Order: sequence, then structure tokens, then C-alpha cells
Amino acid sequence: MSVIVAVANQKGGVGKTTTAVNVAAQLANSKRKVVLVDLDPQGNATSSLGVDKETLKKNLYDVMVNGTPLKDVVLATNITNLILLPTNGQLAQAEVDLVGLENREFKLRDALQRIKADVIIVDCPPALGLLTINALASADKVLIPVQAEYFALEGVGQLLQTIQAVKQNLNPKLDIAGVVLTMHDKRLSLNEQVLSELTKHYGDKLLNTVVPRNVRLAEAPSYGRTIFEHDKWSKGARAYKNVASELIRKLGL
Repeated sequence: MSVIVAVANQKGGVGKTTTAVNVAAQLANSKRKVVLVDLDPQGNATSSLGVDKETLKKNLYDVMVNGTPLKDVVLATNITNLILLPTNGQLAQAEVDLVGLENREFKLRDALQRIKADVIIVDCPPALGLLTINALASADKVLIPVQAEYFALEGVGQLLQTIQAVKQNLNPKLDIAGVVLTMHDKRLSLNEQVLSELTKHYGDKLLNTVVPRNVRLAEAPSYGRTIFEHDKWSKGARAYKNVASELIRKLGL
């Protein structure tokens, strides 16, 4: 059985896709079989792995709405052990098209049950709509990236309420794998205050690893590369190696 981890935060710009892509890559580098599911209609995880999302013949929309077999959609990547389930802007239409379908909250879960992998990482959209509900209904764990700024803390509370509602009504096994602080700059006092607040509120759910602001990490997607391909000695690469190591322990991998 695959362990399914949804990387979620309804606030945009918190390093969600960066976290999903690089954690997936490092888990694959650690000899786990990994599938990265791009559930964000922006398709940033797809393009971060060097795939031209505009030329896709089939994408995740076809799997969830039309029942297209996964084998017709998944793509190999440049990273050994890492497979991509890609998407593009067409997936935005799924928020509308799924509404009238039976068991609409479980379309992703039903598709992922046919995947053979050690870990499935789902990059969620920055919203709490039907796509994110599908991710939470299918996941075993949720990884929550939080940007080191004040308003990011407010968004986490709303996400936790949604997670609790999904757990009560759709997916009793759902739990939080961890909260990871991203874009941290220790020179800024506000960043240190956010870290202190997260530690107070989330205790051992807060990962020990803090992901710093890092130019090499920010520029890697523009080359269609993970941070490990772009600059494996950078601070960003070291941070995501440590995030993946913490998850390996937390998920029992």
C-alpha cells in the first residue's frame, strides 16, 4: 500500500509546490518509488520537472472526470524512481464538472488506489475547493508548508478546520504529518516570532527543519529542475534533504 501525503495550504506563495516537488525528488533519491500528483491547475509541479504542460495530450483532469486510465497519463521524469501525474489549466474545469458526479469527493482516491508506489505526494491547489477535498479524502497524511510571516498563521487555522471536517465525514485515517516553516530568514525578527508561535501551537507536529529563503531554490523551477539537479550543495537542497528524512521517520518508511 502506498502512503499518500497531501501537501496543502490554501494560502498561495508559501512554498507548497517547491516543498512537494523537492520532497518527492529526495524520497526518490532515497530509493523509494514515488509518484508526484500535480493537483494544482496552475501546473507548477509539472513544469518544475521540465514538462511542457501546454503540450500534454492527457492530464489529471482526464483521470478524475473522464476515467482515463493512469497508464495513459503518467510520465517518467529525469529522476530515477519518480513518476509524474501531470496537469495543466484544464484541471480548473474539474471544480465545476465534478459537482454533478456521484462520489465526487473520491475521484482522486479511486484513481490513486491503482498506483503501485511507496509514496504518493499530492501538490494541492491554493484553495479549499473540491480538488483539495479530493486530496484530503484520499490522503493518509497532510504536510503543511507555512511561510514565515504573520498572516500565514491565520491560514493554517482554517486549513486545520477543513482537515478535521474531512476526517470526521470522509476520511477517518487522515492525520497531520507535519508543519514545515518555509522562506525563513533568521535575520528578520518577525520570522523568529512566527517560528516561536508555530512551536507553541503545533509542538512536535512542527518539523525540526526550517527551509530558508534561498536564491538557488527559487530559480530551480525556471530551469525545469529540482533543487538537487540545480544545486545539490545549496542551503535549499540541504533543507529539503532534511525535510524528507524527517518524513521518512514520521511515515515509517
